[in-house]
Amino acid sequence: MAGTDSGNLKTVRLWRDAALRARKLRSNLLQLTLSAAGGCPGTDQLDSPDAPQLVLPANIGDIEVLNLGNNGLEEVPDGLGSALGSLRVLVLRRNRFARLPPAVAELGHHLTELDVSHNRLSVLSAEVVSALRELRKLNLSHNQLPALPAQLGALIHLEELDVSFNRLAHLPDSLSCLSRLRAVDVDHNQLTAFPWQLLQLAALEELDVSSNRLRGLPEDISALRALKILWLSGTELGTLPSGFCELASLESLMLDNNGLQALPAQFSRLQRLKMLNLSSNLLQEFPAALLPLAGLEELYLSRNQLTSVPSLISGLGRLLTLWLDNNRIRYLPDSIVELTGLEELVLQGNQIAVLPDNFGQLSRVGLWKIKDNPLIQPPYEVCMKGIPYIAAYQKELAHSQPAVQPRLKLLLMGYKAAGKTQLRHCLTEDRVEGNQGGEDKKSHPPSPPPVSKGIEVTSWTADASRGLRFIVYDLAGDDSYEVIQPFFLSPGALYVLVVNLATYEPLRFPTTVGSFLHRVGARVPHAVVCIVGTHADLCGEQELEEKCLDIHRQIALQEKHDAEGLSRLAQVVDEALARDFELRSASPHAAYYGVSDKNLRRRKAHFQYLLNHRLQILSPVLPVSCRDPRQLQRLRDKLLSVAEHREIFPNLHRVLPRSWQVLEELHFQPPQAQRLWLSWWDSARLGLQAGLTEDRLQSALSYLHESGKLLYFEDSPALKEHVFHNLSRLIDILNVFFQRDPSLLLHKLLLGTSGEGEAESRGESSPLMAPPAPSQDALRATQLHHYVEGFLLHGLLPAHVIRLLLKPHIQAQQDLQLLLELLEKMGLCYCLNKAKGKPLNGSTAWYKFPCYVQNEVPHAEAWINGTNLAGQSFVAEQLQIEYSFPFTFPPSLFARYSVQINSHVVHRSDGKLQIFAYRGKVPVVI
Repeated sequence: MAGTDSGNLKTVRLWRDAALRARKLRSNLLQLTLSAAGGCPGTDQLDSPDAPQLVLPANIGDIEVLNLGNNGLEEVPDGLGSALGSLRVLVLRRNRFARLPPAVAELGHHLTELDVSHNRLSVLSAEVVSALRELRKLNLSHNQLPALPAQLGALIHLEELDVSFNRLAHLPDSLSCLSRLRAVDVDHNQLTAFPWQLLQLAALEELDVSSNRLRGLPEDISALRALKILWLSGTELGTLPSGFCELASLESLMLDNNGLQALPAQFSRLQRLKMLNLSSNLLQEFPAALLPLAGLEELYLSRNQLTSVPSLISGLGRLLTLWLDNNRIRYLPDSIVELTGLEELVLQGNQIAVLPDNFGQLSRVGLWKIKDNPLIQPPYEVCMKGIPYIAAYQKELAHSQPAVQPRLKLLLMGYKAAGKTQLRHCLTEDRVEGNQGGEDKKSHPPSPPPVSKGIEVTSWTADASRGLRFIVYDLAGDDSYEVIQPFFLSPGALYVLVVNLATYEPLRFPTTVGSFLHRVGARVPHAVVCIVGTHADLCGEQELEEKCLDIHRQIALQEKHDAEGLSRLAQVVDEALARDFELRSASPHAAYYGVSDKNLRRRKAHFQYLLNHRLQILSPVLPVSCRDPRQLQRLRDKLLSVAEHREIFPNLHRVLPRSWQVLEELHFQPPQAQRLWLSWWDSARLGLQAGLTEDRLQSALSYLHESGKLLYFEDSPALKEHVFHNLSRLIDILNVFFQRDPSLLLHKLLLGTSGEGEAESRGESSPLMAPPAPSQDALRATQLHHYVEGFLLHGLLPAHVIRLLLKPHIQAQQDLQLLLELLEKMGLCYCLNKAKGKPLNGSTAWYKFPCYVQNEVPHAEAWINGTNLAGQSFVAEQLQIEYSFPFTFPPSLFARYSVQINSHVVHRSDGKLQIFAYRGKVPVVI
């Protein structure tokens, strides 16, 4: 112990759980916190096998507040009662007491506050309880009490009682005698009816009866007229009695997680109500009784079945918080913009397509959630950026002529050699290979299938009369492209999964169909997918029918299996939520160990969203032969009919400010169309031509980025001053990195050293393996060959070799630097030997592409044996991080993740499936 004037004395706070809010101890009381030998205040020692010994210091007779919490005690120190003649507050929380220590009874004549929460109490000694006659606050929460003694009624001065998280099936009759009780917490017990004893407590101001199976409330609950705070969460209430509406003093009311379908009309009498939580009920209509509650500041209606919001909601002028997420709301009333004091507005998980005009008036909203809505106006990309961007969009729309852009993103996906590229040529060029039907179409003799050049982008005017255009992305099926494919999967696109019917077998379904559906579903829930079977002419009629039916059947089985798996995961979350956070945190082996209720509810909502937004797979499978014009036309008609369906693709019909469309067009006109990137000021000048001032340009660029028209990373210090508008050139650059052909890579490097790269960039052809020029040094060629080998085996390339590789595509060193920053932002590579924020001082920069690493385990196996890379032993705690995925591991996710963590670790060594590194001095294995 130290003297009362030393810096070692600690002021403690007694925390009341649930509705009994935390109250600090009075600062004028002399306070002391003690820890057991070898212990540390604030450290949980409940799992220690030996009970610590704690010795009271001498001269503590004047101490008024004593905190012995968190010490693992089973008994209090000897002489406690006699030594503490002035003690008024005793904290024994988080110990191992199985009973109230008898020494506590000796303090009864002057003790006013006692906290024995988070112990192992299974019984209360009637003798000890009856001795605590001066007690004003008693906390017995988080114990194992099945009942309370009748002697509790003798504590006539008691003002606050917390018995939450016990096993109480009823309360003692004597509780009704405690006329001074102001706060009672009995949540998470085993009550099956509202305790009548509480109805006698006329002075009660705060009451928490949550998580008990009450199933109803008594009519005479109206007797609790002083009640200000009432928590009834998860009490299985189906209705509220009319007497409930007589609780005129109520200010805060929790009714979430019940079965309420409506509120009584007299509910509007609760005029002092400031906070109301009705989340997770069965409300189908917005309760009209809420509209007269003019003083309401917080309203939570999440996870109900609401379909609309009344226009009279504008009468709730003091509203600061409004949560309406995960309902079925299709539109918002125009009057909602009159709630200008709103600071939190949560609308995610509804069916809202259009936001009201002047939505920017809600300028005080800081917490804004709108995702998982089919937004058209403003576009989804704008809404996700926040209220200021919505305001800028609506302002721009009002100041410029609106324009409709009927253009849809179409992605061709499929396994290697599925026929994607040939199908794209036949669709977009209106050509037929070896026309057999005699129709008036361009006929071409049979030719070998076109060789894919990687990812290719084509603009296809599908119907000139209606102005309907597709931007067709042909995604390469080679495994090496898996790392970049997710960047092209976006909401609002039509996905065409191409399957080679000639080679398809039922056993190949997981690799040729199932894995692609999982990939799209994980990235874009509720995406629209059309299954197209190619090479139909190579199959007999019966074989064709059997294969199409098998694909259809296995898709249904996979969807059923996935939905059942998600339901099981949601059930595990429900079971975890049913347990208290303390119980979940008691064992590291418990499901969702240490995860807060808030995060569990968020996870549950995510699972529910995935269950409600399964892939929209169009059936049946469409068999197509590029030699049959009728089948090709049927496919075109199918794609057009799906694209024009307003409920499937509402974004196709959205209206944009004309200035935004002009800005996009200007970026793709000469001379800037030929450049790889533009500075922000270059884009600003184009914005002025489009009629956009500098302050309005940001929103337009942000929208064009979110909608995939260009890349603009306003959150990146290294990239925010640049706009990457030439996506086709960027895709060409990505194709260079992900074509794993050593001869092709070496050829590009040799071209870069000989100057032929410039010729290639001008479109001049050169043989694949041109003989070395006379001036070409054989040693240089050998060195380049080693670089190629290192790249394909370890993913390593120095910056100057990357420049040679990309010489046809970049003109200046700044191009290269920006491109490497962009690749790092995309999670494709990182600089191996450059410390964050520090220059390299002339040394060569090496870049690591984790997706090319071939070794399963890093070159750091010595770590497993307790030595680091330098061979020195270490004694340290090791952090091991594991991730699991419910269905399938997303391809190349680990490679992208390994780039993202680079700024958080040092001394790393990468394998294909593991990373060894340090976080500070702690070894980390991922």
